[in-house]
Amino acid sequence: MNPTKTRSSLGIWTKRFVASLFLGGQVLLHVLQGKIHRRNTLEQMAIVGPESLFIALLTASFVGMVFTIQVAQEFIALGAGHLVGGVLALSLSRELTPVLTSVIIAGRVCSAFAAELGTMQVTEQIDALYMMKTDPVDYLVIPRVLACSLMLPLLTIICLITGLAGGLLIATSFYNIPSVLFLDSIRDLMGLWDLISAEIKSVVFGWAIAVIGTSWGLTTTGGAKGVGQSTTTAVVTSLLAIFILDFFLSWLLFKVTFSPV
Repeated sequence: MNPTKTRSSLGIWTKRFVASLFLGGQVLLHVLQGKIHRRNTLEQMAIVGPESLFIALLTASFVGMVFTIQVAQEFIALGAGHLVGGVLALSLSRELTPVLTSVIIAGRVCSAFAAELGTMQVTEQIDALYMMKTDPVDYLVIPRVLACSLMLPLLTIICLITGLAGGLLIATSFYNIPSVLFLDSIRDLMGLWDLISAEIKSVVFGWAIAVIGTSWGLTTTGGAKGVGQSTTTAVVTSLLAIFILDFFLSWLLFKVTFSPV
């Protein structure tokens, strides 16, 4: 491995990451000023939401079933079979559903954003927008950011319900846990704040995914090879951002405190 090349790559990544932070602030400022291209936003919402729904539901259903398989037998052995539904609901709502749904969107949508805008950048279509006195941030970036921020929370709720349904199916079919007991456990353990926290995480994750994808696309150089590199790096960076943001959001939303040793 060439240390000089590694340092150069890290420096380029750092510059692009800082650029994405500035782009995120610019997007927020323009949205507050009402600079929203509604038609483009609706088109991007269709791409992020309905076209991602099937794979998101399929993933959520199997996550719910696998989680139930992992915990149900142990809980029953400990005499806590009545808690399976509630534990599943807490795990899905607080962590698994918003994170895994965001990972799916990052792999599917962030890569598409980076590739599309990267191709426009290297073929000078972005310059053409400037020539037509059209701001690429308003025309290209904001619709994608709003689409992800609006559709990801909706996908998260749908996937949460699907995951719970998958867990219910396994609990009643394989472990003879009554459906009424399973649903009562969900009602007793999962509160409104758990749903709100999932939505807050989804909005933040959606914003980060779209900003990173569009930023990496707009800073693409080097022709077709550069587009491929931007697409790969954008997905990796968005996944990293999801997991880091998840830690800090969990810390803030659920009031983690450190006990003195």
